[in-house]
Amino acid sequence: MQPTPDTKDWTWTLTQRCEECGLTAGQVDIAEIPDKAEAAAAEWVQILTSSPAVAARPYPDVWSPLEYGAHVRDVYRLFDARLALMLVEDYPTFENWDQDETAISEQYIESDPDQVAAELAAAAESFVTRLRSLSPAQLERRGRRSDGAEFTVTTFAQYFLHDVVHHLWDVTGQQEI
Repeated sequence: MQPTPDTKDWTWTLTQRCEECGLTAGQVDIAEIPDKAEAAAAEWVQILTSSPAVAARPYPDVWSPLEYGAHVRDVYRLFDARLALMLVEDYPTFENWDQDETAISEQYIESDPDQVAAELAAAAESFVTRLRSLSPAQLERRGRRSDGAEFTVTTFAQYFLHDVVHHLWDVTGQQEI
């Protein structure tokens, strides 16, 4: 059984506190995001490398920590590539990404947890390095998703942070403080 596809538009997390994970992403200062993104990646690496049941789904229709970890690895990669695009193109439109189809086609459930952890750490390092190199003039550069949702570099980074923090909550149940 495959998990139910997530069709929600999570952009509301830029203006409201997420009751599930506890993060109010739109209130996180851009200067804090690289450290928070790095800390989240470290937590993910720990989850992937220390849990003997990392591939076990808690319910047949809910991703395992391994599947969430592979998704988060791809989130770091995708956001890094999209951020790079925002910095070199004027108002790019991002191609659609079907996370549920990717989970199936890339066989997240069959992944090696240690390899996913290493790839996640590398992807996080690349993204965090790019975030740390941003100049104040770059923070208002814009981009948009294929569904029309618009972001500045700042709101894009905040939106990213909610994604990785929320998935930590999905796996651990621990809220952002």
